[in-house]
Amino acid sequence: MRAGIVLLCLLLPLAAHAAEDETFSIRGQATFTDQYHPGFRSAYRGANSLDPGSRGNETFDATLFAGASPWAGGEAWADVEMDQGFGLSNTVGAAAFPSAEAYKVGKAEPYGRLQRLFFRQTFDLGGDVQSVEGAANQLAGSHTADNLVLTFGKFSVTDIFDTNSYAHDPRGDFLNWAVVDAGAFDYAADAWAYSYGGAAEWSSGAWTLRSGLFDLSRVPNSTELETDFSQFELVSEVERRIGLFGHDGKIKLLGFINRGRMGSYRDAVTLGQATGAAPDTALVRKYASRAGGSVNIEQGLSDDLGFFLRASMNDGGKEAYEFTDMNESLSTGLSLKGASWDRKDDTVGAAFEIAGISRAARAYFNAGGVGILIGDGRLPHHGSETVLETYYDAQLIKGIHAALDYQFIANPAYNTDRGPVSVFGIRLHGEF
Repeated sequence: MRAGIVLLCLLLPLAAHAAEDETFSIRGQATFTDQYHPGFRSAYRGANSLDPGSRGNETFDATLFAGASPWAGGEAWADVEMDQGFGLSNTVGAAAFPSAEAYKVGKAEPYGRLQRLFFRQTFDLGGDVQSVEGAANQLAGSHTADNLVLTFGKFSVTDIFDTNSYAHDPRGDFLNWAVVDAGAFDYAADAWAYSYGGAAEWSSGAWTLRSGLFDLSRVPNSTELETDFSQFELVSEVERRIGLFGHDGKIKLLGFINRGRMGSYRDAVTLGQATGAAPDTALVRKYASRAGGSVNIEQGLSDDLGFFLRASMNDGGKEAYEFTDMNESLSTGLSLKGASWDRKDDTVGAAFEIAGISRAARAYFNAGGVGILIGDGRLPHHGSETVLETYYDAQLIKGIHAALDYQFIANPAYNTDRGPVSVFGIRLHGEF
């Protein structure tokens, strides 16, 4: 924790004097989060339960983004990241986990990883010339409104797919996993949320069509990715830009299919009953497909107020492969800039999310099965997992923000015998 705060302090002067460069860029960020929940009601607990005691945990990450343009329209990026800390209960206990800043791999000591290494090529196809602001993984410049963008290498699927202006950045807006991303979008990723692959984005007029191919993990929810695409994800998204109330909006429809070795919940329960053991999807994995989709809406309501909504679902017969144990999810909320109280760089947000799992998944968890994030040992009384989240993010000086976050989680891990849980959080974020 001390190292994280020290590095944030070092970013203060850099944030105030950041410069843009269209052909070369080095940027950085550092984010510290601390979350705490008081004790809550718990009739029992299992291997992947949220600890019912009064608990707190912190995480810290710092990233260096280095990019260069070797020729017109081309960008090469490498992101080196240092991580440290743990999510609450070592990042288990709720399908809609309360911190998207907490990776599935927690360590007490800082460690480094090359999280992104990718190349992007933009081809101008006509239309109005639009300026592009410099940012992390984006060189400042311009391109035409109609264009084709190709990206390949190592990056996150959600760098390109399922983005949303109001709920997609745990370093700057909401923290909950199922609010910043579509909860049932089981996107290809290692335990740090990155994958090898490629994507194409074609924009024409008010439309954009995206498609991508990505590696799955070698086994579900692991630290190692496949390298030969023998297990893979295909994902496509269509975006329609709209204007309502004189403000911009977007509607996105996404579909995906995962092809890999995955276990059926029913097969796992059947084997467990035959052997007298708890069901385990790892014992019944075979090559199969798992599909799903989502709708993603964002709409400006005024110069400062924005609305978002996501709805997603997937095949509930098989285990979650990468993201979280969720078969259907609905999230919605509002984001408001602080111009009306003379704090134009501050943001306040409020969100509601509700999620469910299939009957096959309920039977699996009730029999003692363990998933990616949940597993209370039994699930005799199922209920929808529900999250309310609100935050206030304040700019301290240019490039340095502090935020307070509160989440109320009812029926964590879909279990009415446990909770509800109140999660209080603070976040410090600096960038240059």
